[in-house]
Amino acid sequence: MRLLLIAGIVFVHIPYDPQRSPYLGNYGTVDWLRVYLGDSLFRIGVPCLSAISGYLLFRRGLTQFDYRRVLGSKAVTVLLPFMIWNSAFLVLVYAAQRNGVAVGYLPDVAGAPSHELASLAFAVQDWPINLPLYFLRDLLLCIALSPLLGQLVMRFPHVTLALFLAYAVLPLPNLIFLKKSILFGFSLGIYASLHQIDVKRLDEHAMPITIVVGVASLLLAAGLYATGPEYPVWLEMLRSLTAIAGILGAWSLSSLLVGTRFGNRLASGGGLSFWIFCGHYPLLILLWMAWNRTGSASYPLFYLTAPVLTLVFLITTHGLAKRTTPGLHAVLTGNRTGNSRGRRYPQTEAVASRSEYSS
Repeated sequence: MRLLLIAGIVFVHIPYDPQRSPYLGNYGTVDWLRVYLGDSLFRIGVPCLSAISGYLLFRRGLTQFDYRRVLGSKAVTVLLPFMIWNSAFLVLVYAAQRNGVAVGYLPDVAGAPSHELASLAFAVQDWPINLPLYFLRDLLLCIALSPLLGQLVMRFPHVTLALFLAYAVLPLPNLIFLKKSILFGFSLGIYASLHQIDVKRLDEHAMPITIVVGVASLLLAAGLYATGPEYPVWLEMLRSLTAIAGILGAWSLSSLLVGTRFGNRLASGGGLSFWIFCGHYPLLILLWMAWNRTGSASYPLFYLTAPVLTLVFLITTHGLAKRTTPGLHAVLTGNRTGNSRGRRYPQTEAVASRSEYSS
């Protein structure tokens, strides 16, 4: 599901300018599809991947949770890749903007004051330059708080989850998180793990749950398309709630895929999902810059081809790096090599997912 969800997240980040906003309706059905995929369906990725992370982190229970070991592991599997991928993109953008390239496509790196540069580099208070990596930033924050979250979820599970759900859905300040749903998803995963919830009981209802969540995403997209881009508060709340409900939908879909040829191929991805997650946004921006230079007016063609080209390129380069430079590949993917015998650190973290990040 990581690979499938992250492939979907690529559609969330396909760039466009104000003249090509899907809410202008200039491209008919393609615009509705853009809203459905980018602003509705694939928004389930972040909370679902957060839940996977929380679930796996506490899979051995609270008493055997080794906080120091977890921090050491996550420094290699999450923090180091975040720093490398984001810093490399920051340096490239700086060099490009110093030469008059990429100006207007990305934040002003060359002329940014020190506090803005710190956020672009480390996501201190705002989005990193490689925007989807905000997920790793918030995931690291959840990991840092994991002993407290574990105790709260163990002792006061329903109150804790209710408060975090309200925080994620209601129009409240983000506080220390960039994406509020990450905290709820992570804590829900902790709850299922610590309280030994038999999540496979949902499998017998997998098809109805998948259909209900799918219909909900269609209805949400209809509401977003009719009212966007400035949604009413109640619709913003409904969008957050639908994304969180996508946790159940994604799990149910996984039970339908298990044992199929397609599901087996997804399960053999190794570090591919992380590679796609970290590399897709810079590549999409590069394609967007190249497309604008051609002067082409066919934005629907760009929308349909850009994610395909991005995925093909990243799948190819991932396989090439894995074969030719396995050491570098291990560092860039946080030791997600796909080889359980050779893995030094437990693969307990998930990765994921900008067109709107305030909720």
